Amino acid sequence: RAISTKWVYRNKKDERGIVIRNKARLVAQGYTQEEGIDYEEVFAPVARIEAIRLFLAYASFMGFMAFLYGTIKEKVYVCQPPGFEDLYHPDKVYKVVKALYGLHQAPRAWYETLATYLLENSFQRGTIDQTLFIKKQKRDILLVQIYVDNIIFGATNKYLCKSFEKLMKDKFQMSSMGELTFFLGLQVKQKKDG
Repeated sequence: RAISTKWVYRNKKDERGIVIRNKARLVAQGYTQEEGIDYEEVFAPVARIEAIRLFLAYASFMGFMAFLYGTIKEKVYVCQPPGFEDLYHPDKVYKVVKALYGLHQAPRAWYETLATYLLENSFQRGTIDQTLFIKKQKRDILLVQIYVDNIIFGATNKYLCKSFEKLMKDKFQMSSMGELTFFLGLQVKQKKDG
């Protein structure tokens, strides 16, 4: 049974509410999925807001420079996206390989893919906070905090930030928003003195 899809259009805004980018996303209508039939596991660790605040406070104290697709296991089929129907094969469906927004298992699939990749690249997962990843290099440290499909990171060395950004872009299609100024309703102002 194929799951319907729909297009979702959204304006990405900055901390002042000014539109900085228009986004279009194909979303699976996952509410039609049935547990035990279409998916098993859906839980993905999520950082608490306190952990994000602690991350930002520690980054400030240490003088960090801070900056701002998972594979699914189940067989999932979706209908042809609206506006992209094949006129010659209107009854054909697509098999989903990568997690698609709207699927129940998407957050977990993304977290598992990202966590595995970070661990394979010499990061250590936090023991208390499973969404925090740490990489130490001599006297420097790089912290990576995951919140659903958002990543914030900071390091005591600008080179570590640049190499992390490259590491991520080599594996995943993602955009870097530059210096962190706004995250989960928290306004962040970085100063040279921390």
